[in-house]
Amino acid sequence: MPACVRVPKREGERVRADLASRGILDTTMKIRSEGQFLLIPILAGNHEGYDVTEADLEHSEQNPTDYREVLEIPDELRKDLPTSFDMIGDVAIIKLQDGLMPYRHRIGTALMTVNPSIRIVMTDSGVKGDLRVRELEPISGKGGPETVHKEFGVRMITDPSKVYFNPRLATERARVASLVEDGETIIDMFAGVAPFGLVICKIARPDKVYSIDLNPYAEGFARRNAELNRIGNIIPMTGDAAEVIKGLPDADRVIMNLPQTADSFLRDALSKTKVGGVIHLHKIIERSGLGDFVEKTKENAVSSGYGISIENTSELKTYSPTMSVYVLDIRRDS
Repeated sequence: MPACVRVPKREGERVRADLASRGILDTTMKIRSEGQFLLIPILAGNHEGYDVTEADLEHSEQNPTDYREVLEIPDELRKDLPTSFDMIGDVAIIKLQDGLMPYRHRIGTALMTVNPSIRIVMTDSGVKGDLRVRELEPISGKGGPETVHKEFGVRMITDPSKVYFNPRLATERARVASLVEDGETIIDMFAGVAPFGLVICKIARPDKVYSIDLNPYAEGFARRNAELNRIGNIIPMTGDAAEVIKGLPDADRVIMNLPQTADSFLRDALSKTKVGGVIHLHKIIERSGLGDFVEKTKENAVSSGYGISIENTSELKTYSPTMSVYVLDIRRDS
């Protein structure tokens, strides 16, 4: 019979988590309730002076969590299988190499088998056009791509086949929101369905967030999301950000989440940023060239008549073997 620690129920979750973090929780067996105590199976030793006993426990089913474990595919293709995919609400989006496309339906089924929260799986052939829309194909599941994505207590309606949405920026959205001071005016130049604005308004207390996007679908989703989350200070707008911002009040903070070309709009952003205000610029950069890009950004600002300082440079995600997406926090000094 397996060894167990006998723990009062009120302390059970803390002890279980601690055993797991130390690698001595026996996950092959189920925890058993015994009156006011729990019998938690362990692999070795004891824990914090709790009684160690032996008990007859049920085996715990070990369901696979990696889709590759349940996928039938030629062995020579296994090395090409993606190790990660995007989850937007209940929609899974995965990128596949050409050689895997004949097996895409099997891959989609495998993903759904090990992830019960997935409703539909779609392949991603890349972001296309000026509107940054993903080229998607459903390969498993049912329904359409419109979904509700949840993040930091915010619900966001989106459709990745119509508007750009990056679920991997959740931490960055929360970071920016944590920097916002009461009463700020914020301009989000490439806002999509307004995820930055929604999280900011949830966590902080800005005066107004102007959410601009070239894609008319984005404004529609942004308005629905503001209503869904009962947020009244997001102002969705459709159009070319470089033109739209000319009619807006000067901002305390500008967000530029367009990593392919955001730097080409920096002069426009600076023109609408208050002295002392901050711009969050996203850019795809060769990792070896980050320092040069920072220096060139400063030089370009000076040549346009603006003094700036770079307060923070962070890597957001890998883009290719040699490139990453970075965010630069740029303060306008003059």
